[in-house]
Amino acid sequence: MCPALNDATRCENSNSCTALSKNNMKLAPRNTPHGFTLVEIMIVVAIIALLAAIAVPNFLRARKRSQATRILEDLRIIDSAIDQYAIENNKSGGANVNWTDIQAYLKNGSVIYNSGGADLLGNSYVGYSVDSIPKLSATSFGKLSDVAPSDFWSPFYP
Repeated sequence: MCPALNDATRCENSNSCTALSKNNMKLAPRNTPHGFTLVEIMIVVAIIALLAAIAVPNFLRARKRSQATRILEDLRIIDSAIDQYAIENNKSGGANVNWTDIQAYLKNGSVIYNSGGADLLGNSYVGYSVDSIPKLSATSFGKLSDVAPSDFWSPFYP
């Protein structure tokens, strides 16, 4: 018997039976889902938010720490530039030095050369004189003290 035809009708030719059954066949609706449910999307968003909550504070702390390291390195470069200026110009200990005097001993076009004697946070360095170490401003120390305590700045902070 041909399943596409009535039970009483028999297929005489098997090819016609399959052809009839294919033509009379209806497609069953697909019951499989085609996307993500709201709950699945909310779970993914919650996981991303959790990872961001962990990563952002660490990123900010690392950024402040790198700023502190940069300022410390700039203080070392300024100290070296003051020493070079004093040697070449026969300056005695305690002689005051201007920013324009030591600019010639800094790399031309560098960030510190163009800074005008201010750190990354916009605060001026303190104490440009021969045989004394330039110091970090108290304002910059206050902004960076949570990631760089006073022993980090030694000897550039009182």
